[in-house]
Amino acid sequence: MTSLSALLDSAVRSGNSWTIDIPSTWMQGRTSYGGLSSAIAHHCARASVADAPPLRSAQIAFAGPLAGEVTITAELLRRGRNTAFVATRTASSDGIGLACNFIFMNPRTSTIEHSDISAPDFGPPPAESDVRNGPPEFFTHHMDYPEKRLELGLGEARLIQWHRLRERGGLDPMTELLCIGDGLPPSAMGLMTEPGNVSSMNWQVNMLTNAPQTQDGWWLLESETHHAHDGASSQYMTVYNSDKKPVMSAMQSVALFV
Repeated sequence: MTSLSALLDSAVRSGNSWTIDIPSTWMQGRTSYGGLSSAIAHHCARASVADAPPLRSAQIAFAGPLAGEVTITAELLRRGRNTAFVATRTASSDGIGLACNFIFMNPRTSTIEHSDISAPDFGPPPAESDVRNGPPEFFTHHMDYPEKRLELGLGEARLIQWHRLRERGGLDPMTELLCIGDGLPPSAMGLMTEPGNVSSMNWQVNMLTNAPQTQDGWWLLESETHHAHDGASSQYMTVYNSDKKPVMSAMQSVALFV
């Protein structure tokens, strides 16, 4: 099993371009797991900017499949006193599969402090004896979680579950959070009565802390579909740490083929 950390260490850099070979164990169907490709792009974007501030926001477009050897290019769009805007493109033999804009920002003093995200009524992280993971040929093999991630036929538009990376040593916390933050299936799948294909199209991510921390690697992932029509759904996503404090909020558009 190739961990995310080992995968990033294997990247070959030439200027502001990196080449990485994505193992089959990180795939979901014919493309790499979206959290993985996003985490790799963030790693390269951050490495392209000297003394980059913490990640504040990311716009991620899943434009096409990524598999095998991929090349990530990074371009600094603007560097200000507090922020750095970096664009990345990730391509494989089929062309560009991922397009990202990352905003890195230093904290600044502000008179405004506000939070309207309530901690979910959900149990604590599972005991080690209650943990399972996915099959070796699927990206969930790299994750721990306590039970089935999805059950069809329940008519439930909300999914929530604890997840963690099995191997997370040496990772930048933001890179880890991006990788695990897309770990749930699209919540529209909870409305399915029979199996069907779905595909995430984009992901808008906002980080709520400059230094995400949690106990034993556990993050509580929550996703809720608030609209589905004409073969597309829109979902809100929140990631909480082990104390159920929000660390990331997001929104995703998903293509539905069912």
